[in-house]
Amino acid sequence: MNIRFVAFTTPLLLVFALSGSLAFANGDEEEPAKPNCPKGQVWDSKQQKCLMQNSSLVPDADRTDYAYRLARDGRYEEALALLDTLEQPNTAKALNYRGYATRKLGRTDEGIGYYLQSVKLDPQYAQVREYLGEAYVIKGRLDLAQEQLQQIKSICGSSCEEYRDLAEAINDSSKT
Repeated sequence: MNIRFVAFTTPLLLVFALSGSLAFANGDEEEPAKPNCPKGQVWDSKQQKCLMQNSSLVPDADRTDYAYRLARDGRYEEALALLDTLEQPNTAKALNYRGYATRKLGRTDEGIGYYLQSVKLDPQYAQVREYLGEAYVIKGRLDLAQEQLQQIKSICGSSCEEYRDLAEAINDSSKT
């Protein structure tokens, strides 16, 4: 084997090995993706499988989280139907996700109503303030969106994802 080849490739292999170790040590590895369940089913984190959404075995927390996943995937009506099965539907998280799904369906005022209920239950919930601010941007109420941005800043600073996302939405709306 050529000595120059070994001298060149050894540092490169070391760099690749170290970069993989550093990413792993920093927690950059991705958690395995949960499968998408068929319509009418929900992911149960305890049993690690899809169950019928009307199953009493699936806790509200799993139903709520899966409803948000459905909404993020554009399956808004399914998300709302799943949220309708909650035993305790009036939690900050469930109301936030209900607001998200209704806003994404174009029912912005209804979404704002759910967001405000969520904020009332948990004023320190940064994500609901981000979504409320985005709804205000849609309504053209940049003053109210800015208020939410300042609330987020007091909760998690200006480098958290919620602050950055709302700031971007406000900035983008100012350009149009």
